[in-house]
Amino acid sequence: MDYLVPFITAFLLCFAAILVFKPIAAKVGLLDLPNERKCHDGAIPLIGGIAIFSSVLFASSLFIQNSQTLNLYLISSSLILFIGVLDDRYDLSVRLRLVAQVITASILIFGAGFYLTTLGNIFYFFEFKLGYIGVLVTVIAVIGSINAFNMVDGIDGLAGMLSLVTFTSLSVLFYRAGNDWFLLPLLFDAAILAYLFFNLRWPFVSVQKIFMGDAGSMLIGLTVVWLLVLGTQSYNVHLGGRSSNIVFSPVTALYLIAIPLMDMTAIMYRRIRKGFSPFKPDRDHLHHIFERAGYNRKQTLVRITLLSLLLALCGMAGEFYQVPEWVMFSLFIVLFVSYNWALAHVWQIITWLKRSD
Repeated sequence: MDYLVPFITAFLLCFAAILVFKPIAAKVGLLDLPNERKCHDGAIPLIGGIAIFSSVLFASSLFIQNSQTLNLYLISSSLILFIGVLDDRYDLSVRLRLVAQVITASILIFGAGFYLTTLGNIFYFFEFKLGYIGVLVTVIAVIGSINAFNMVDGIDGLAGMLSLVTFTSLSVLFYRAGNDWFLLPLLFDAAILAYLFFNLRWPFVSVQKIFMGDAGSMLIGLTVVWLLVLGTQSYNVHLGGRSSNIVFSPVTALYLIAIPLMDMTAIMYRRIRKGFSPFKPDRDHLHHIFERAGYNRKQTLVRITLLSLLLALCGMAGEFYQVPEWVMFSLFIVLFVSYNWALAHVWQIITWLKRSD
């Protein structure tokens, strides 16, 4: 099988990297300490992101054909990982993080030469072409994806499980199109699975818990947006060169990252309406709502993951059965409006849920 050996290799590399980096974390101060917003026991090593990147880096050198696009991706991901590690250690300002995210977006746009030129036929009558404004839209997309996965990392396993759904979907779509970029999300799947063994402490309860930290969630967000841009535009690439056929439609991308995207957008909109910074932490995310409704963290994790999987499958079904893009986009807008309404009326919904039990 052309995917089994790379998968196992990336899994074992990440597992080994975690064991190597764990004792180093305490020496360099990469520890997550409990506070008023973080409820966990003791100091937790923040080395998941470093281990994931290290394993993907080494596995990609073994199994992915070298190319300029791949090298530029690795450069941008190294930069975002470095910024994430600094943020985990020193709690960087929002402004500095945003500058770093814009720089990584510039590597995709001006280095690799890829940006969003079209959003597809989402308005039925015509193709929504962006032209050069696509450069700005791509920068916003990079910042949005990085922060979406960063913000959703609120309970054990959530960012990891949601990214598994997204990366698996991307791997299937690229593989179905005969595009060898399917290997990159596959390697991330393997590395994230190894990370989840420690983060969720399953099936080995005796292992020491680790977190992926901002380094890990930002790395995942950046990788996802690179793959989405490469897969949805007419100049998408194979590792050996470019082709003229898109892998999947732009609207399908919305379904693959639906939960992180909707959660981030709705929360930031509510914060701005209240006069707060859109990056101000709060306890109004989807996982907080499930917890206030009476579900424990494991139940919350399972339910949100299943919801994310359902939405990704809907998007892939629309792609496979060639459902018109404007129909899929309209359904997603209805979904997002419903989600935003639910957040605005969360207390009424929680009360109703508790009465229905």
